[in-house]
Amino acid sequence: MSTIVKQVVGIDVAQNELVVALGRMHSDWTPEIYAHKTFPNREAGFKALLAWVSKLSDPHLELLYVMEATGVYHESLAYFLDDQGYKLSIVLPNKISNYFRTLEVKTLTDKTASEAIARFGLERKLKTWKRPKTICKRLRQLTRERHQIVEQRTVAMNQLHAEKAAAEPAKSTITRLRKLIHFLDRQVEQVRKEIAALIKEDEEVHRQVTLLTSIPGVGELTAASVLSETNGFELITGKKQLTSYAGLDVREKQSGTSVKGKPKISKRGNKHLRRALHMPALSAIRHEERFKALYARLVARHGIKMKAAVAVQRKLPEMTYTVFKTNKPYDKNYLLSQTTEAGEKIRAVNN
Repeated sequence: MSTIVKQVVGIDVAQNELVVALGRMHSDWTPEIYAHKTFPNREAGFKALLAWVSKLSDPHLELLYVMEATGVYHESLAYFLDDQGYKLSIVLPNKISNYFRTLEVKTLTDKTASEAIARFGLERKLKTWKRPKTICKRLRQLTRERHQIVEQRTVAMNQLHAEKAAAEPAKSTITRLRKLIHFLDRQVEQVRKEIAALIKEDEEVHRQVTLLTSIPGVGELTAASVLSETNGFELITGKKQLTSYAGLDVREKQSGTSVKGKPKISKRGNKHLRRALHMPALSAIRHEERFKALYARLVARHGIKMKAAVAVQRKLPEMTYTVFKTNKPYDKNYLLSQTTEAGEKIRAVNN
């Protein structure tokens, strides 16, 4: 008779509900999903979830809660479970989606998604989730707020341009739009100052931002976005994973010789991080020879400027991770120095 060696609660999180699957691993390494239930995504639902799990699980065996990082909808539950002292793992969505494709499941529903999350937790050794650093959480709130204000300002500016170009522009409308744009300008500046003040208050974050801003095209706001969206890179274990987390990993559909889709970025990742890297990539193309050469080479190959710009954009998260992990500023002569050093070693051996 087999015994239970591991038990996991897999949770598919939506805005208003939690779809839960309870799974266990037997001593013969056979996974079993044996219970399902849906709960409201609020505190009353969290308490009902704990009561339900306690009735159906082994109290003498450690229990792991596993969920995806789904925007902000998972955060309240994560904080609640952490406050109650439960072990929790939060997995990047691309990992779950890649794992789901390996299963023999033809239909994707909330229930099958929760089952996949539970099975993933049973079969993998996952890192225990830690609360985001307070400063990272605040920086994330501010950088996202700034983007929303900038979007509102862009809409207002487009409306102003359209009204001024009209045959009979309404002066009162133009006046109100100008006041709105002026107000939003002040809001953007206020948020920028708050971000700068937060960075200066924390010595370690200030050092990290200084490191990241050594990369061409990466300014203080971009560095703050990267650090806050990755919780100081605690969610990330490799540069390819960071690229995937930003939704900049390439997806290609190919089957034999008859079906071949165009390669394109997945966009299945953190849209805030991906958006934060867009303008820096364009700036890097203009001001850094290495990126400029890569962009020109790709445009010459296929003639699509946007595709070449995205390729440069994919390089930026890799460089931010490398600079952060090596704790060394970006060196534009790094490749040249490495080539020179290798040449000197070869000559030394030959001599």
